[in-house]
Amino acid sequence: MTLLEAIEARHSVRAYKDKPLDDDTVKLLKEKIIELNREGELHMQLITNEPKAFRGPLARYGKFSGVNNYIVVAGEKADDLDERVGYYGEQLVLYAQTLGLNTCWVGLSYTKVPGTYVLYWKEKIACYIAIGYGETQGVSHKIKTAEQVSNAGAESPEWFRKGVEAALLAPTAVNQQKFSFEYAGMTGGRHRVIARKGFSLIGYTKMDMGIAKYHFEMGAGKDNFVWATQSEKQ
Repeated sequence: MTLLEAIEARHSVRAYKDKPLDDDTVKLLKEKIIELNREGELHMQLITNEPKAFRGPLARYGKFSGVNNYIVVAGEKADDLDERVGYYGEQLVLYAQTLGLNTCWVGLSYTKVPGTYVLYWKEKIACYIAIGYGETQGVSHKIKTAEQVSNAGAESPEWFRKGVEAALLAPTAVNQQKFSFEYAGMTGGRHRVIARKGFSLIGYTKMDMGIAKYHFEMGAGKDNFVWATQSEKQ
């Protein structure tokens, strides 16, 4: 399974089978976590065979069941921490999908179990990611159109629309999809794209933005453009 195929196939799963991760899968996940922690300056940790974090009232409220494996996503406090969590955490989520696993981003519906994770100075937990073998493969949800979240049109390149379509398949908190992408033309011989997060009372828009930006890059092709800011637009 390619990453683009994983983007198409992956859906959030909240109910898991009582089936442990095998040693080879754990090894591959830990190796990927080391790589992504280094690249994203994060402190993601895989916790296996530990059911307590998803047995409390918060987990029941979130309709989670059978979660015995999860990833604690942490990092040093910073303004861009949540966006990095989304960007690099989603790489791990999609990698898990290629291994035949299911996942779910979890913002609140978990309990912190002492002794299961390590936090260094100035670090905080941003979220958890449930992981394992799902009772189902999850279901798709209604998504917005490319025109609702971008200026994709006849004047924009085809790769831009493909990027937007991949971003629309990104998981977001309560499926809010509070992001947008603007094709900003060319400057200095490079196509430029501006990504914006919207406002939400629910929150998590920075994390959602990081996830959506990674999806956009996978759909559009990272070599086709550079990220720009509004101030760089001409």
